[in-house]
Amino acid sequence: MFETIDEITMSWEEDGVEKVKELDKRILTRGGWTTILFKYQEWSNKKEEYGPIKFSIRRYRKRNDQFREQSRFNISNAEQAKKIIAALQSWIDESG
Repeated sequence: MFETIDEITMSWEEDGVEKVKELDKRILTRGGWTTILFKYQEWSNKKEEYGPIKFSIRRYRKRNDQFREQSRFNISNAEQAKKIIAALQSWIDESG
């Protein structure tokens, strides 16, 4: 749980290894319901290296003075991200 929006991270460590490495984050909305877009990599124990860059959109809700994750959507690779961008851009362009 996080007390402020700026403290929110998706990085986490286990046994001295950073399993999820947050590379960047963009706060899309602030308030009681907060939306954050993360850029991250996951550690592969098998390969002993970080995997490809991924993205995650997460929603947090403030309750009892702490932000808790309510939902998430993970974008598994750059190709999927490009398709989402293209779809959104075409809808924006259509709506004028």
